[in-house]
Amino acid sequence: MKLIAGLGNPGEGYKETRHNIGFAVIDLLSRKFQIPLDQSKFRGLFGKGKVNGEDVILLKPMTYMNASGESVKPLLDYYRIPPENLLVIYDELDLPVGKIRLRFKGSDGGHRGMKSIITRLGTEEFNRIRIGIGRPERGYPIVDYVLGRFSPEEKPVIDEMVQKAADACEMWLEKPFLEVMNVYNKSVE
Repeated sequence: MKLIAGLGNPGEGYKETRHNIGFAVIDLLSRKFQIPLDQSKFRGLFGKGKVNGEDVILLKPMTYMNASGESVKPLLDYYRIPPENLLVIYDELDLPVGKIRLRFKGSDGGHRGMKSIITRLGTEEFNRIRIGIGRPERGYPIVDYVLGRFSPEEKPVIDEMVQKAADACEMWLEKPFLEVMNVYNKSVE
């Protein structure tokens, strides 16, 4: 069984903000795989299904970003999913808008949602897809930026990257993550 978790903040006020790009990928996967997010447990919304014979759980933690681990860890424990079968999707300030990068381990890079997951799991060794949202202009508060919405000019680029991230998730259900990394990290150079 594999768990794909997209990070974001619950509530209409955060919908379609930069910080909720992980939720956008999960919503797309939910439609694509026909796995409704119809279960509310483990402080998250999730759905279970099969994709190409693989048992899959899609998760949107409802804990707010900074406590994402409080949703991811109990779900992993309950279903006895090892960290190597976890894929987390989240926004990344240090990548330009629309770029994606896949990694199979590493620090939180200052992302509080990732810090929460790493702390709760006790390991940095799990798969992740970082979606670039760029940095704000100097002097613009980071919090306001990540909780802001993409510009109309950015939207088509973001939609394309959400699709690429979803495609990478689908490929991971059939192939080793290292192989997926090699394909998708090269395709966005």
